Amino acid sequence: MLPAALRRWLRRPKRSDPRLLSQFFFADERVTRVVAEINGLDAELDPQQYLVLLNQLHLSQAQLLAVIERIMEECIPTQRYSRDYLVKFPEELSVDNLGNHMLFAAECLLAGTFLEVEETEGAQLRPRARNLLCSLELVRALLREQSLSQPGTYPEPVRAALIQFDRLFAEFELSYVSSLVAVKSPDEIYRQQEIIVLFCETVERALRLGYLTQEMIDGYEPLLMFTIPRLAIISGLLIYPEGPLSLERSPEQMSRVFSPFYNLLTKIRDLLRVLSAEELCLLERSLCTAEAEDPCSPVTPPAWGEAVPRVAPPAPWDLVEGPHTTSAPHTFVGRLDAVDNPCTERPQHPPGPWLEAALGARCSELRSHYSSTRDMLHTLFVCISGVADQLQTNFASDLRCILKTVFKIVASPAETLEEMGGSKDGVGDLCTGDVPHVVDCPLCPSSTDAAGLRRAAGARSRPEWVPDSSCSRCSACRAPFTLLRRRHHCRSCGKIFCARCSPHTAALPHYGQPRPVRVCTHCHATHLPPWRTRTR
Repeated sequence: MLPAALRRWLRRPKRSDPRLLSQFFFADERVTRVVAEINGLDAELDPQQYLVLLNQLHLSQAQLLAVIERIMEECIPTQRYSRDYLVKFPEELSVDNLGNHMLFAAECLLAGTFLEVEETEGAQLRPRARNLLCSLELVRALLREQSLSQPGTYPEPVRAALIQFDRLFAEFELSYVSSLVAVKSPDEIYRQQEIIVLFCETVERALRLGYLTQEMIDGYEPLLMFTIPRLAIISGLLIYPEGPLSLERSPEQMSRVFSPFYNLLTKIRDLLRVLSAEELCLLERSLCTAEAEDPCSPVTPPAWGEAVPRVAPPAPWDLVEGPHTTSAPHTFVGRLDAVDNPCTERPQHPPGPWLEAALGARCSELRSHYSSTRDMLHTLFVCISGVADQLQTNFASDLRCILKTVFKIVASPAETLEEMGGSKDGVGDLCTGDVPHVVDCPLCPSSTDAAGLRRAAGARSRPEWVPDSSCSRCSACRAPFTLLRRRHHCRSCGKIFCARCSPHTAALPHYGQPRPVRVCTHCHATHLPPWRTRTR
C-alpha cells in the first residue's frame, strides 16, 4: 500500500485535463493553500497582507463553488433541490456570486459573528450554517479522493453527498435571506404577475392608438420607464377596472406597489370617468412626454386625429364640458379632496332617463370644482405622474423587474433570414463586404477595426457598445450630455450620440435586428444602403 502522499503525487491530474473533477482538484488545492497562509499569518502585524489573502480566499472559494455547481449539473441534474424560492428575493440580490456570500455568512455565523442579523435569528441560523459547512467539507473530501482515483465517474456516495449539500445550501440560503430582507409571499408574486399582464395590455393599447411605437420598445427607450407606468394607471383604473388596480378591493388585497396610493387612485379614477374620449386622448398623449407638457391646448389637435378612439364612451361619461366656476385656485390635492363618492360603478345595463340625468349632474358637479378643462387635465397629469414617479422611487426593484419582463414579452422576436425573405448569400455578402472608410473621419473604423467588424458580422454578433460611464459628450457634435440631452447608442457602430446626431433608423439583419433600430447620421450616410434606412 503506497503512502497517501505518494499516491496523491502519482495520481495527481494534469492542469490541461478538461474533466470537471480535475478542475475541482486544483480549485480545492488553491483554497487549501490560501487558508493555510491565512492561518499562519498574524493579522495584527501585517493587516495589509491579511486583507490581500482574504480577498484571494473569496475568489478561490467562488471558483470552487462554481466547479461544484457544474459537477452537480452533470452528476445529479434531475435531483437538484428546487430554487423556485429565488423569485421571492429582491432583484438586487440576484447576483452571480450570491452563493459565495452565503458561504461567507455561514462561516461568520459559525464563528459567532452575526452579520446584519439579530442575535436571536443568528442563533437559529447557526445550526443550519454548521450543517452546511460540514456537508461542504464532506463533498470536498469525496470529490478530492475521486479526482485522484477515477476522475471521470461519480459513485453513489459522491451523488448522495452532493444531493445533501444542495439541499442544505438551498435551505440556508432561503433562511438567511429571509432574515435580512422581506421576501415576497406567493400572493404578492401573483399580484406582481397581474401587474405585468396589465402593463403588457397597456403597451398593446398604446401601440394600437399610436402613443408608442414598436421601434421605441425594441430600442429600449429610457422614456418608457416613465411612460408605461403612467399609461398603466389609466388602463388599470378605466380600461381594465377589474384588474390589479381594482378599487373594489381593500388596500390590503392590492399589490404593495400600488396600495399606498389607494385613496389618491380612487380620486384619479373618479375624475377619469368624467373625461370625454378626446380629453382622455389628450391626457394620455401628454403623459407620454418626458417633460410636463401643457395638456391643455385645443382639445382635439388635428395632428392627433388619427389616434383618437372612434368608439365614444357610454352616455354618462360622454359628456360635454359642464359649467365652470371662476373660484380662486386651489392646490391639486385640495381639488381632489373635493371628489368624494362620485358616480361609482359603470352600469352593466343602459341607465334609465332619471339615472342618466343623475349621473350627468354628478359628473357636471365634479367638473365644476375646476375653473376649466385645462385645469382639470393638469390636475390629472400631475397626480398620475406623481404616482408613477413614486413607484420609481419607492419600489424601484419591483418596477424594474416588472418592466424587464414586459420588455421580454412585447419586444419584437428575432426573425430568421428565411422569415425575412432574404437570401442567405446576399446578406452574407453585405455582412462581409468592405466597410466604407472616410478619410480623416474619427467615426469611421480603422482598417484593423473594419476587419474585426467583418468577422463580427460573419458571426452575427452585434457591435460592442461604448459604456455610458466612459462617454460624457456626443461622439459627433461633442455636446455634453445632461439630464435633458440624453445618451443614445447607435446600433450599427455602438458609439454614443445625442438625439440630434442619431435621428435615423435602419434594419440591421446581419446583427439580428430585422426591424428598424436607431442609427447615427454617420452610419446612415456612410455604411448603410439607402433602401434600408429612414429618418425619424
